[in-house]
Amino acid sequence: MPVNVVLHRACRRAMVPAMATPPPASGIPETAPADGPDFRHVRDWLFDLDNTLYRADCGVFAQIEGRMTDYVARFTGLPRDEARALQKSLYRSHGTTLNGLMRLHGADADDYLSYVHDIDLSALAPDARLIAAVTRLPGRRFIFTNGCRHHAGRILDRIGAAHLFDDIWDIRTIGFAPKPDPAAYDHVVAAAGIAPAAAAMFDDIPQNLAAARALGMTTVWLDTGTDFSSGAPQAIEAAHHRTGDLSGFLDSLRISP
Repeated sequence: MPVNVVLHRACRRAMVPAMATPPPASGIPETAPADGPDFRHVRDWLFDLDNTLYRADCGVFAQIEGRMTDYVARFTGLPRDEARALQKSLYRSHGTTLNGLMRLHGADADDYLSYVHDIDLSALAPDARLIAAVTRLPGRRFIFTNGCRHHAGRILDRIGAAHLFDDIWDIRTIGFAPKPDPAAYDHVVAAAGIAPAAAAMFDDIPQNLAAARALGMTTVWLDTGTDFSSGAPQAIEAAHHRTGDLSGFLDSLRISP
């Protein structure tokens, strides 16, 4: 099924009109414009963290990626260019660089996570627009990240959104089975008591939405225009909606109180 494209800012590519939204059911209260995407069924909201809750061009994840390469070089003894090639290969074949290093090279997860997330967050500041957009969402809100809880907490504190989320599902709590492994989603759904048909997931990597959609969740791809945010057509089709502006998209939703 082709992706239902919903763009909220001028993009580098031509705009594609959004699929028509059915009229609201009689007697169901709603907010946002009548022609906004219909999310009145959603009661659980799952958000990726990096490059999703903050702008991808702010340099935060670029620091993480650079430290991933540095760690691989230090751990394997490879020159940095070869270490970067290995890092990318591990990411493609195992979902995360960490998962590949653990499975193939016996790397220590705590050592890796503390090293790659030791970054400067001064580029981040409280995001009033995002805070207001997330605050209006009914039900529970979760972070679902392949990073670690400590890193997620630091990010949420910097953008002023820590109080908005009920829990953080990180790489440790999902048993080091990272997105897009279906086992990660099964774990979160079971542990949090989520009804997938009443849940929505937001991620900047379209491949990470396939398992969520297969479970019955409504999926939203945050297209940041980065290499990480690109994907094969089959992966992109895992998204029900696409946006380049998370706050604007959330503001446009029809939701139930």
